[in-house]
Amino acid sequence: MTNTHSLLLALACLAMTGCLPEAPSTGLAQAPAATASVAARTPIVASGPAPQPAAPVSAPTKPFAFAADAASATAGCAFTGLQLPPSTRVYAAGAYGGSRQDFQIDQSGHEATAMRVAVNQPDAPVVLMLGAYEPTVWSVGWTPGTRILAVLVSGYHRQEITGLPADVPVRTSTYDNRSGCEYFYVAPKNAGKLNPIARRMFGRPVDMLYPAQGGEVVVGSPLPAGSALVTDGSARPASAFRLPNSSLAGPAGLEQGVRDGFLREADASDGAAWIAARRARQHAPVDAPPIAGGAPAPRMPSMFRAYVVLKAYTLPAGLYGANSATFFVPKGVPRPTGKLGHSTLYDFNTVSCVGVGCGME
Repeated sequence: MTNTHSLLLALACLAMTGCLPEAPSTGLAQAPAATASVAARTPIVASGPAPQPAAPVSAPTKPFAFAADAASATAGCAFTGLQLPPSTRVYAAGAYGGSRQDFQIDQSGHEATAMRVAVNQPDAPVVLMLGAYEPTVWSVGWTPGTRILAVLVSGYHRQEITGLPADVPVRTSTYDNRSGCEYFYVAPKNAGKLNPIARRMFGRPVDMLYPAQGGEVVVGSPLPAGSALVTDGSARPASAFRLPNSSLAGPAGLEQGVRDGFLREADASDGAAWIAARRARQHAPVDAPPIAGGAPAPRMPSMFRAYVVLKAYTLPAGLYGANSATFFVPKGVPRPTGKLGHSTLYDFNTVSCVGVGCGME
């Protein structure tokens, strides 16, 4: 047997378990270690492709009847069918709030404001974006020849609009009504929010932002002195939107409280009585170190728009900013309910202070 033939036979034999071929005859003595090396090789086991796992069996299904309305989620955010001529101007107008009213139009606890909008653009159709943070009634008028094609009204609290013809579409989106649309109020500091909303609603950016002053704003071209404006014949005054069965708000509500016997106007003696109560409280045993020079004397409370609460009482809405007040609650009288707003209350029952003025007296 030739060396080549013997080598091929050995390789074939290695592929078979338990086969050990004879060493090839070369006429030379073979080293025992070489024979042992061949015998120690691990046999090669032939293997086929791994079996594939069985495909999972899907659970049976059946049709599910559901009438999906693709437009339902955004219906309140669009002007369906509105076609704007290329010359249409988009104007934004508003402020934090308009002129203060002595009533409420919602349950926010804020008194209503009123905004009067004069639109003067006879040479091009107009769409309006009106927005205020405070609950606001918008009254709209326009010069002859001005055409208002649509109005988007927005804000944080309730917004109402009056004076527009019935065929002018209006969309109202506020934080409170959860319309699903983004809410806004118009002010220079919010200018960056307006163009994206205008493009989404009208397909174009805002041409001009008009900040309102004192509850009034002129939109479009400057309004010449003595200009005649018109409004819809069905326009209602702001008071027509007053919340039914609601009390007067702000200072008017406090004056009503005096007339109805719930409050009386406070004077310097009421402030002095509070200081005396605070001093008596300071002399009560307290686990605190003595103060060099003595404890500072209490300061006189603010007596601006100050009242003494005479019996159980609900504070009127709108006691914010310049409409805030000071209240003294004598011993034996319950603390009033309602929103204190930016006001301050001094309670003789607990000799404690609540509100923005605390810590300053």
